[in-house]
Amino acid sequence: MRLLIIEDDREAVAYLAKAFREAGHVADQATDGLDGYALAREGGYDMLIVDRMLPKLDGLSLIRSLREQGVTTPVLILSALGQVDDRVKGLRAGGDDYLPKPYAFSELLARAEVLARRGAPAQGTAEATAYRVGQLELDRLSHRVSRAGQEIVLQPREFRLLEYLMRHAGQVVTRTMLLEHVWDYHFDPQTNVIDVHVSRLRAKIDRGFEHPMIHTVRGAGYVLRTDER
Repeated sequence: MRLLIIEDDREAVAYLAKAFREAGHVADQATDGLDGYALAREGGYDMLIVDRMLPKLDGLSLIRSLREQGVTTPVLILSALGQVDDRVKGLRAGGDDYLPKPYAFSELLARAEVLARRGAPAQGTAEATAYRVGQLELDRLSHRVSRAGQEIVLQPREFRLLEYLMRHAGQVVTRTMLLEHVWDYHFDPQTNVIDVHVSRLRAKIDRGFEHPMIHTVRGAGYVLRTDER
């Protein structure tokens, strides 16, 4: 795993880089938001570890900017701000995981490895860069989505949710599958976070069209079907 640690505490970042290297990984460092953003934009990383409070460019702004530029590298946020609202803001900014300080390195290592593994294409396969289902198109490189030629603007989490549904078009995907592959968390499957996001995505994808594409399969999950008749 090649990862980038963006942390302004020089002692902390040196310790983390050393610990990751001892665990067999390659770790680069940046001590301010602008340097970290520049390195992350160059790509080649399996994982980004970003402190929320950074000089020059704060962590959440850094992540938003990366997502707007189409950088989909998994991001784990580190922060002394550990309240629920703080974690929600971090995830909504485009983060994939959020670990409050203080933390145990063993947990940080495990979370980073899981995120990097889930963000990587399966061995021996080439990951598609674009998907098309009926008139719905998604381009992973440009981060653009359109239906019948009409551009649709999605938030990063909505984009990942739609990408997963399109990759499994015609198949029922459960809430647990979505939680594990889109949120990278093992939430309680009964939580309504999935329903809320699917509802928002459905409003953007299906509004104004005669045939809906995102369908709820009662008691099972969701399925995305072609709008072609």
